[in-house]
Amino acid sequence: MNLLVYTSPDELCRAMQDFIAYYNHCRYHEAIRNVTPTDVYYGRREEIFRRRAGQKQRTIEQRLHYNLGRRNQKPRV
Repeated sequence: MNLLVYTSPDELCRAMQDFIAYYNHCRYHEAIRNVTPTDVYYGRREEIFRRRAGQKQRTIEQRLHYNLGRRNQKPRV
């Protein structure tokens, strides 16, 4: 924001509002375990963590299944 030259206070105000909306609603924050402040405020954080844990478990199972299948194949020369 501070690298741009704003020609009016209204333009600066809009830019600040856009940044605040992005910061609170879109940007994941590492300090709050990669969720947005809005997710924390509205109590969605635990549901997000449950979904992520489920996805992680499914990914681990898929990789295990894939790697076990590859081990049974003949090596390519």
